[in-house]
Amino acid sequence: SLLPHRRLCLTTRGAAPSTARGGGCRPDAAVMGAALTSPMAGGGSFQDAIRTLNTLQTNASFLEQVKRERGDPQAQLEAMRGFLERSGLKVEDLDQLNIIHVTGTKGKGSACAFTECILRSYGLRTGFYSSPHLVQVRERIRINGQPISRELFSKYFWLVYNRLEETKDPADGSMPAYFRFLTIMAFHVFLQEKVDLAVVEVGIGGAYDCTNIIRAPVVCGVSSLGIDHTSILGDTMEKIAWQKGGIFKPGVPAFTVAQPERPLEVLRDRAQERECPLYLCPELDDFEDHDALELGLAGSHQRCNAALALQLARTWLQRRGCRGLGELKEMPPSSKLTGRPVPLAPAFKPTDAMIQGLRDTEWLGRTQVLPHGPVTWYLDGAHTTSSIQACVRWFRQAALSQDNGSEVRVLLFNATGDRDTAALLKLLLPCHFDYAVFCPNFTQVTSVTSNADQQNFNVTVENALTRCLQNQQTWTRLLEEKGGQDPWLPAPLRVGGLLQPAPSRGTLLLVPPSPRPLNSPSLVFPCLAQALRWVAQGRDPHLAAPMGAHPHPAASSGAVLLREAAAIRVLVTGSLHLVGGALRLLDPTLSQ
Repeated sequence: SLLPHRRLCLTTRGAAPSTARGGGCRPDAAVMGAALTSPMAGGGSFQDAIRTLNTLQTNASFLEQVKRERGDPQAQLEAMRGFLERSGLKVEDLDQLNIIHVTGTKGKGSACAFTECILRSYGLRTGFYSSPHLVQVRERIRINGQPISRELFSKYFWLVYNRLEETKDPADGSMPAYFRFLTIMAFHVFLQEKVDLAVVEVGIGGAYDCTNIIRAPVVCGVSSLGIDHTSILGDTMEKIAWQKGGIFKPGVPAFTVAQPERPLEVLRDRAQERECPLYLCPELDDFEDHDALELGLAGSHQRCNAALALQLARTWLQRRGCRGLGELKEMPPSSKLTGRPVPLAPAFKPTDAMIQGLRDTEWLGRTQVLPHGPVTWYLDGAHTTSSIQACVRWFRQAALSQDNGSEVRVLLFNATGDRDTAALLKLLLPCHFDYAVFCPNFTQVTSVTSNADQQNFNVTVENALTRCLQNQQTWTRLLEEKGGQDPWLPAPLRVGGLLQPAPSRGTLLLVPPSPRPLNSPSLVFPCLAQALRWVAQGRDPHLAAPMGAHPHPAASSGAVLLREAAAIRVLVTGSLHLVGGALRLLDPTLSQ
């Protein structure tokens, strides 16, 4: 049997708080690289598993067809239940996982990371399923904050894959798509490895997300709502709130953070129709001793994610009857959120384990700073208007307050899907970047075949480069609307262009887009490696110097400034996939 025969022991009396740091806390390079790619019984090696997993991705053209001819969403959930049963599990088996189910538009991953780290601080064995991964696919399935080893990944991949292959209908030969497969695999891992609880982050939406086959979570959470994935979830906050509220279950308490009035009312209505008790989280400042709460994740916007995590962790501990918890002193609620259509949950005094968990939380690619000598990289996977606003506040506080007079500021940006790039880029103008650099999420020009962990068949190379050119043109237009020539730049830098291959030189040339006067300090590169190398100009020890001198004045004069600047501050944002590719190049230990 795949199911654990023991009942989960959830009493924490005498348990020492975990000291492991992982995600929640940053993956330890030694842990990530410890296991070799040895072949597993009944399957192939780890790399074979990754390559086979990638065959389950939906190619770009078929994805467009699915969007045009989307079938019955409820039927998709039924199909997910069928895949789960074919793999050897039933939906009721998932009840044993004591799940915390979290959705939202912004901050749901951070809220999950905080929650997982808090509960791990109580000595509990935690599972954590999240998406997307940034560097390696193993990041999506974590035990005690660490990505599962290559050996474990390979073991459970082939176990699930072979069972699904053996039970295929000869007529249609159906296999679950990439995300569905990993969700099923995560459930197998968590059950077999006997975790005490599983924190499960919704993929997209909620009501029809494949994680919503979970029927009896311990507690649910909804982070901040915003506009995203409109082609799937709808183009208004109310429609999106309806989708998110689909994870509510009868009798299962749910918590949400402060939301706009109408979407909050939609969440309330969804909770009532599903007989789910829904509560609004108080602000972190309403908790006793809130001044002592130090968050492992930077940015003021993380405070509401931490407040949600405290409520989720506390409710989980209470509902599971854990002892050794200590007295939770309830505090009077703040008047700031009174008059809302959802009752306010009481604040309380966080325990020492909760304080430790909030402090120890780390989450790759979210308000992350990598100082590499004179080059400092600021990475944040913000990709909605609200999250970009939060990113700008964080970046301005973290980077722009340290102006030493001789620094160059660079934006490295990409946006994908149906996102409003103009709205995102407009919000970044106040950062006063000296350059804007646009490139696809590919780490290398040849990364489509050389880097299996980050292969993405949902996007074609042509579409990705076209999108970068459109982003560059949008940036140029925004600068022109802002007042023509960019006032904070020296005249030689007010140029733009497109990088194109030059076979005779073995490099790339920047070709002006038109003979008209150019006034945008922006460049387009075909891949992340070339973009990062141009920005760093050999001053980051993790990156090679750019190949040869570049003929275009924008690149060549900019290179001089970058080489001579006392500091280079680079904001990488717009896409979690872009941030993941950058991390792979900037922190090679994550790929080991």
